[in-house]
Amino acid sequence: MKNVVVVGSQWGDEGKGKIVDWLSSEADVVVRFQGGHNAGHTLVIGKKIFKLRLLPSGIVRDGKISILGNGVVIDPWALLDEIKEIKKQGINVNPTNFMISESSSLILPFHQEMDEIREDTAGKKKIGTTRRGIGPCYEDKVGRRSIRVMDLRSESNLDSRLENVLLHHNAIRKGLKKKIFKKDVLKKKLLKIAPEILKFAKPIWYKLDEFKKDRKKILFEGAQGVLLDVDHGTYPYVTSSNTVPAMAATGSGTGPGKIDYILGITKAYTTRVGEGPFPTELKNKIGNTIGERGKEFGTVTARKRRCGWFDGILVKQTIKISGIDGIALTKLDVLDELDEIKMCVGYTLYGKKLDYFPAASEDQFNIKPIYKIFPGWKSKTQGIRNIKDLPDNARKYIFALEDFVGAKISSISTSPERDDTILIEDPFKN
Repeated sequence: MKNVVVVGSQWGDEGKGKIVDWLSSEADVVVRFQGGHNAGHTLVIGKKIFKLRLLPSGIVRDGKISILGNGVVIDPWALLDEIKEIKKQGINVNPTNFMISESSSLILPFHQEMDEIREDTAGKKKIGTTRRGIGPCYEDKVGRRSIRVMDLRSESNLDSRLENVLLHHNAIRKGLKKKIFKKDVLKKKLLKIAPEILKFAKPIWYKLDEFKKDRKKILFEGAQGVLLDVDHGTYPYVTSSNTVPAMAATGSGTGPGKIDYILGITKAYTTRVGEGPFPTELKNKIGNTIGERGKEFGTVTARKRRCGWFDGILVKQTIKISGIDGIALTKLDVLDELDEIKMCVGYTLYGKKLDYFPAASEDQFNIKPIYKIFPGWKSKTQGIRNIKDLPDNARKYIFALEDFVGAKISSISTSPERDDTILIEDPFKN
């Protein structure tokens, strides 16, 4: 029995959905431990396409238990809409196969509005958030004023909690000359959906302890990527939670000693959504080609992703920060038609060489990449399921990437299809 954590080793959008779904065939329980409905996963299963935002990827598999841990912030209306949507696609969602932490904080309408207000007034300093209210909700959580799932059980308690949080938000809204929120109106809306939310609510730490005693395999599913971590990412152009694997323990209520393997999902090139530094970004025909072939548009927002060469320095750094044991390399096939492929193996900053990504935002915008150039393979890798069948130049690129970042490649994805995966090391068995 092994428990595995899956995280993105770059800025998110590395293809975690497919890999988590693929690993779900061996797991008994799949747990989301941070983020909210700002993080999207696209699953391609046969002719069906599932676009998930809050629901863990394991929900599409029969016999699996899917969980939203306490580290996740939940928009209750968005969650119910997503459940309704996926049920129309033939997926069963009930309190037996889906649970949410009673300690999770709720994203409320004023959180989303505050997100929008900040972005709209920031001008050139905007972060590039998804405007879903994630950040303002986490702020209320840290400020000890958030409404949690368990608060929906008692009308009197909900009334008190709403009074507290609206005292804070309405003061800010008045200062911004925005319409204030009325407690009774919001309370009525929450009480209306409370039964639908509460039927999924459980003490998740307790349930996970039971599952561990029953020797069930648990897969912890991260959202976004390590480079968006609020502490270790490209601050301030980051998300509002910790996206590193250590958050799997905190965000679910399980001990870090119960985590046996950390898998970093790593794209064969680099992408980023929103604002912020991006040393290897390609603002040219090659960048557009990669974006078109890789279908680089956000699952949640449909925003076009910025594309660039693989940044080995960044991935090496996230591997060290995260304790990643192995990487799942995705979207190799997107590079099939390129004449040459570049990998960033160092930086220069004001003429000085660096072998790490600096913490200061000003430095991050001014560093220049140092590249190693590889010949392209100019042949199709899509659908290949054995590493021996890959073109020689593709294998050379893969092995050079593995050697540079300092972590073993455990699998290679060669298309969005579930079974188009070259398995080298099984995280649940190694």
